[in-house]
Amino acid sequence: MEFSKRLVFALIFTVFAMVRLSEAALDAHYYDRSCPVAEKIILETVKNATLYDPKVPARLLRMFFHDCFIRGCDASILLDSTRSNQAEKDGPPNISVRSFYVIEDAKTKLEKVCPRTVSCADIIAIAARDAVTLSGGPYWTVLKGRKDGTISRANETINLPAPTFNVSQLIQSFAARGLSVKDMVTLSGGHTIGFSHCSSFESRLQNFSKLHDVDPSMNFAFAQTLKKKCPRSSNRGKNAGTVLDSTSAVFDNDYYKQILSGKGVFGSDQALLGDYRTKWIVETFARDQKAFFREFAASMVKLGNFGVKEIGEVRVKSHFVN
Repeated sequence: MEFSKRLVFALIFTVFAMVRLSEAALDAHYYDRSCPVAEKIILETVKNATLYDPKVPARLLRMFFHDCFIRGCDASILLDSTRSNQAEKDGPPNISVRSFYVIEDAKTKLEKVCPRTVSCADIIAIAARDAVTLSGGPYWTVLKGRKDGTISRANETINLPAPTFNVSQLIQSFAARGLSVKDMVTLSGGHTIGFSHCSSFESRLQNFSKLHDVDPSMNFAFAQTLKKKCPRSSNRGKNAGTVLDSTSAVFDNDYYKQILSGKGVFGSDQALLGDYRTKWIVETFARDQKAFFREFAASMVKLGNFGVKEIGEVRVKSHFVN
């Protein structure tokens, strides 16, 4: 009997210790001793890439979102496809992510000074923060210590929230990643920087429903502008599309102001104004940029904690497993 009690207490202690370990898996000072120059190298890499291509910040932010939403923040989005497996990066929603070379460049530099130390998953998280900050957005401390995943499947990108989602679908998708309604509306604000191809929103511009040719929630003049950018002609360029708000190179709260004016590009963006669960958050962020910045930083940390792998590898090359 005494032995049984001791065994039970031992198991309880072990489980408690494992939970505590899980909570402490990420640490702001994880590389302070093993690679103190890590964040400086990543920042310089992102900064140089942005000077060469202004679209880099938006793509890095999208990369972080898409990576974390599939298997947790494990850099599975970086892995190349093989003869027997189509990887995440080649899934339809990720075709426009690009800029994988920025992470690869940072990884190559880090391997020279801190070999087998800094994970690709951490590089993506830090690069996303730097992309936001360099675009005029908030700064936050990135918790580090993630390990890199070894599995990447293109068919799993179907689990990413679609630009056609309604609010209930968005809430369900984000909740599956431990994120609240407020987190969802806040992180949607990442659309303040970036560009979208016509395929993500053109269903709102014609034959929308039996009653309406154009989505009635869309500002009429704005819809006509988008129609010109996305002609039905098969001769339109494959890169045809539009920026996601009027200050697309600057991280600000203009995205929410656009929604209030009926100028949300995606149906999922504009839907935020039509639901009582999300409308008040859109209105709050539209008038208070500081509140948006504060909440965005907090939500990014929260998303960055999702599905973190404590045991795994640190890739030597960003695009294939060791």
